Amino acid sequence: MANTITYESLFEKELQERLARPQNWREVCSVEMTNTRVINSQSISTAGDWAAVATLTRGTAFDPTDVAQSADTLTISTARHCTTYFDFGDLAQSPWTNEREIFKRAGQRLGEFVETDVLAQHASWRDIGLVGGVWTDNNATAGAVTASNVDDLARLTRRVIREQNGASMLAEKGAFAVVSPATFEFVEAFAQANGFGSADEALKKGLAPQVHYLGLDWYVSNDNAADHAFAGVKKVQRLGILKGTFGKMHKFPGIAGTSGGIQSGIAYHSRVDVGHLTPTDHANLVLDVNDSNS
Repeated sequence: MANTITYESLFEKELQERLARPQNWREVCSVEMTNTRVINSQSISTAGDWAAVATLTRGTAFDPTDVAQSADTLTISTARHCTTYFDFGDLAQSPWTNEREIFKRAGQRLGEFVETDVLAQHASWRDIGLVGGVWTDNNATAGAVTASNVDDLARLTRRVIREQNGASMLAEKGAFAVVSPATFEFVEAFAQANGFGSADEALKKGLAPQVHYLGLDWYVSNDNAADHAFAGVKKVQRLGILKGTFGKMHKFPGIAGTSGGIQSGIAYHSRVDVGHLTPTDHANLVLDVNDSNS
């Protein structure tokens, strides 16, 4: 005899964990969340103004030093949105299509945009390039980080910061590098080949991203611009985020269809508005590492 059997179907109710791209902007940037569109800041250069260079002779009149203040402007004007639409029927029948998951994914995608947008500011940073196999300050020649030169890059990063009068900020805030997975692999290779206890630990466990090594905090990103990595003093690069829109989710039921009718479903919408500033007086403390691994 031939029986006809039906089987219960079991469906996984939890979505597979999304392969979220790394986000480091909260760690390396000075983030200001505000509803103000334009943020003005002033600074006084220490290169020439207020310098103790004038000769003072007792009993002789002297002139005061001229002071020149410079203004920097951060304008929050760039916006991106993440909007998805789901039919009411799909929302009812799909247990893994729920508002919590929709909102979570939208937040991840908007955060990934901020990461890419921060790393796209490299034209305003001081160049570090590879010339004749040597990492060189103030040069835009692209070259590859390797296991044999990554330590040179770390030392040069700290040296440039000190030469640009950033030693106190380096001590206070620390230095960092946001590099590609390929470059981080060479950091790991260097760690495994050098030292004793630290090398043993790196051989057993490898290095986790956001590790402090060679005097820098190393972060991994998949969103560096081609041939560009980011390094320097933490919290120098400024990032403005519009507080009134960031992290807010909006639902639009019954949105208009392409034919002008009403669709039977809900649109889930979120956005982020950002602005960037590399402060004029501190522009030499954030570095564009011309790394061809990126």
